[in-house]
Amino acid sequence: MNFKFIVTTALVFSILILFVSATVCDIFDSTQTPCVAAHSTTRRLYQNYSGPLYSVRRDNDQKMMDISTLVSGAANSSAQDVFCSNTECSIHIIYDQSSQNNHLNLAPPGGASKTPDKGTNAKKAPTTLYGTKVYSAYFEGGMGYRRDKTSGIAKNDEAETIYMVTSGKHYNGGCCFDYGNAETNNLDTGAGSMESVYWGNSSGWGKGQGKGPWVMADLENGLFAGQERIGPGRTIDAEYVTAMVKGDSGNHFSLKGGNAQNGKLKLLYDGPRPNGYHPMKKQGAIILGIGGDNSDWAIGTFYEGVITQGYTTDATDDLVQANINAAGYGL
Repeated sequence: MNFKFIVTTALVFSILILFVSATVCDIFDSTQTPCVAAHSTTRRLYQNYSGPLYSVRRDNDQKMMDISTLVSGAANSSAQDVFCSNTECSIHIIYDQSSQNNHLNLAPPGGASKTPDKGTNAKKAPTTLYGTKVYSAYFEGGMGYRRDKTSGIAKNDEAETIYMVTSGKHYNGGCCFDYGNAETNNLDTGAGSMESVYWGNSSGWGKGQGKGPWVMADLENGLFAGQERIGPGRTIDAEYVTAMVKGDSGNHFSLKGGNAQNGKLKLLYDGPRPNGYHPMKKQGAIILGIGGDNSDWAIGTFYEGVITQGYTTDATDDLVQANINAAGYGL
């Protein structure tokens, strides 16, 4: 019997088993680029995660309730529906499913917006996942989440990969619908202080090809679809979008994006950083729905997102996108 055939077959089989039984953070962890932040209002991002996804707060009595998952891995939206049946509810905490405990709370004031941010309406913009109704974090301006004291998040020129699944139809040109790495003091501390994935059609600093929206990297004092002000990144037209920023050590970053319902990620840019952005000066806070200085004028929809330790391979990215496709957003 051919030994090479046996080894190759065993490797393929093990990859298939991993894909069937795992979800995105199991995939990242297995390829030595572990999740150091894993946030979602829709599903568990580890197969064996058993904690809550997020916490909602009722308007009428300010009581809070954690929302966990069903056996399928989807959020238990029916529990939220009962809890919030006679009043409005907002999402107050989005829990980190990784071992780093980088939970996101409502964002405090910052240099751009001097008031604390509101939570998103927990009842808005439901979708389906694994055939079950789930809710998103639906940003309408003046809303945002943040954690300034984190564990495991890249600092300075350390490598990381960031992705989020978002709505391809709910966006604007305001600053800044971001998810990722930001300043720890809620102020603009200059070029290279941030590395976050951005989704929208802002064109004031930089833009991609076409009319937008674009996947861009928010590197502070600039949104970039490539090295230059007008980058090669193309407009993505889809109901649900996977948006990815990969920040390498050294003068290198890349952008990927694609339809979260089907198909592979497309490489939008791969090359040097813009002038003035090397070496990076990342600080390691985590933001969602806002810019690093609490710029909170953007709108957008957040379903799930991850920050890893290290720069992922294309093969890993493909497995993650296939897992997102298989979850069946909106199907």
